[in-house]
Amino acid sequence: MSLFLRERDTSLKEFMDDPNCDPDLLEATYSQFESVNKLLGGWDRIYETYIRQPLIEAGENASVLDIGCGGGDILRLLDTYCRRDSLNVRFTGIEPDSRAITYIKKQDWPDHFSFSQAYSGDLVQQEKSFSIVISNHLMHHLTPKELGQLCDDAENLASRRIIFNDIERSDIGYAGFRAIAPLLYKNSFIVEDGIRSIRRSYQKQELQPVLPDGWTVKRQFPFRLLAICEGGNV
Repeated sequence: MSLFLRERDTSLKEFMDDPNCDPDLLEATYSQFESVNKLLGGWDRIYETYIRQPLIEAGENASVLDIGCGGGDILRLLDTYCRRDSLNVRFTGIEPDSRAITYIKKQDWPDHFSFSQAYSGDLVQQEKSFSIVISNHLMHHLTPKELGQLCDDAENLASRRIIFNDIERSDIGYAGFRAIAPLLYKNSFIVEDGIRSIRRSYQKQELQPVLPDGWTVKRQFPFRLLAICEGGNV
């Protein structure tokens, strides 16, 4: 329960979403995402609980799609977990922002990674299929109609499971981030955009009603929401 942040503030826009934002600060933001998401994203537990077993069951066809992949750091992180478990997985990231794709192309990627500037609907039209479909910090950016369409697209793309990971709005999380993040992240949009993201994000009781039937919302420490749906083409 939030007393200060009782309602989502959807009027806020994140600095990195501005097409005219400082390119150096934007690139630094993409670079720092790796640290932020590893520290706060909980992807190690998400992998162990929701991703590892479906990938094992998928065998040689195991694949993961990240919708709105940003700088690609989540897929790189998941790859380290998969290699630790001797899983051979194909990773695909899509991102509509050309600036993120430009950043990604500056990095070295193994052959089992691929990235493209695209929307989820583009892959649906191409009749693509992936074992697991994920997103990170995407839901709070979307209107309910856009979120519904994203869910529909993901259901068409995932053969085994969908996991959308995002922030849960809370007074404690907001205060903690405001106090600690400026000490860790400088010369980027991480701090200001993180504050805005928290204020835009859902609480559990708000998110569940805007998701389609068949989706479940789970809380994960600290201050995370997971929207989960089982795939339809196992």
